[in-house]
Amino acid sequence: MENVIGRKSELEELEQRYLSGRPEFVAIYGRRRVGKTFLVKQAFKGRITFMHTGVSPVEQDAERNKMRTQLESFYYSLLDHGLEGFKRPQTWMEAFYQLKQLLTLLDDGSRQLVFIDELPWMDTPRSGFLPAFESFWNGWCSGRDNLMLIVCGSATSWILGNMSRSRGGLYGRLTDEIKLMPFTLGECEQYFAHEQVELSRYDVLRAYMAFGGIPYYIGYFQKGLSFAANTDRILFGRNPRLKDEFNRLFNAIFTNADDCKKIVRLLATRHSGFTREEIAKGTGLPLGGGLTNTLAALEESDFILRYVPYGKSAKAPYYKLIDNFCLFWLKHVETNQTDGRFMTDHATSDIMRNWSGVAFEEVCWQHVGQIKHALGIAGVKSTLSAWSVRGDDTQEGVQIDLLIQREDNVVNLCEMKFAVDTYVIDKDEARKLQRRIEALKATLTPRQTVHLTMITTYGVANGKYSGVVQKNLTAEDLFSNAQ
Repeated sequence: MENVIGRKSELEELEQRYLSGRPEFVAIYGRRRVGKTFLVKQAFKGRITFMHTGVSPVEQDAERNKMRTQLESFYYSLLDHGLEGFKRPQTWMEAFYQLKQLLTLLDDGSRQLVFIDELPWMDTPRSGFLPAFESFWNGWCSGRDNLMLIVCGSATSWILGNMSRSRGGLYGRLTDEIKLMPFTLGECEQYFAHEQVELSRYDVLRAYMAFGGIPYYIGYFQKGLSFAANTDRILFGRNPRLKDEFNRLFNAIFTNADDCKKIVRLLATRHSGFTREEIAKGTGLPLGGGLTNTLAALEESDFILRYVPYGKSAKAPYYKLIDNFCLFWLKHVETNQTDGRFMTDHATSDIMRNWSGVAFEEVCWQHVGQIKHALGIAGVKSTLSAWSVRGDDTQEGVQIDLLIQREDNVVNLCEMKFAVDTYVIDKDEARKLQRRIEALKATLTPRQTVHLTMITTYGVANGKYSGVVQKNLTAEDLFSNAQ
């Protein structure tokens, strides 16, 4: 699989299922554009018996025609794979009956692989899709030892709700499920090298901060262009490659896309996030089950993170935006998209400074495995949190980016700093850091200690005040293959 970057464990898992000699039902899900379809096509090149992709809801305007459109598209896929003698199906029961007839016709005793991509799109309102699909698997596929069914979907909440956590006809039917994650920094570097796109690690990091580890996005990078020039070409100007991607992204995944975008826009305004009650107040959405379900859907699709801030009750979690692309889009692209030289002109300006700091923190959160490996604590059980205390007339506020609370009685107080050179800790900075250490120590038991851990682009410069740092990591550590 020389064209596949990373994904080694996923490829091995899929191949094991293919060779199992029994019926297999595999669901693959993950953020839209993360590479689910590419993975399956590469893993089973030349071995797919039948393939179909649901029609994107973004391309459909009339609600009443959605079922007809999906059925018509499915029928054409059947014809493409050799079906003859059947008219276009009027129901999903009829459509899956026709698929069974096609597979029976093609069956020569060898493994048959059925791949249905973007399955959730096919489940349009009042279409009867899900009962027909359940009948297809339970009543036919599950009894055929040579059949393997793979379904993919970007609507993670649909996959989980109707399959993985189903209490209906598909309860316990999945034989495997794979959540496909974005590339790590190291995998992005491998991808650029494979495509002969020459970028320094500094620029690979900046690309990750803007686009995340989403293969589809970084796939638009062209060799011979700088990070800034590529970003302008992809996101800015009169006709950028990802024009209106923010809206298309949510409209393709969520039935309540407008509510999802309201929440994401609000979360983009505060890095530490908001409580459920604050989200309801800030968006105007009712504080009830609908909001709970929407937050869960956004979390399951990896746009937001639910976490409990240090010292807070688990009954009042915070929700924060963690999708790099959405953060960059809302911060800079949406209001500057017509400026075809925005990144080229502002890449090193103060305009980007605040975003760079926040985006670098998100990259660090996304690479905690690499951070723990660099600290030598990969095998130590630990929990992650952040700590934010607002100041008042009697005390200064405290803001700690990342806390790694370890069972060996050490707490890593992690400070993330994105800089164009080695980071200098001056007297004022040392005072702030020491105050944070003391504030944290006041909340710990006597047997616990605090290790100030700096995670910076190029490290901390040796100086009069650098001795306060216990551990010094750089962006290089984030490129490790450790997970």
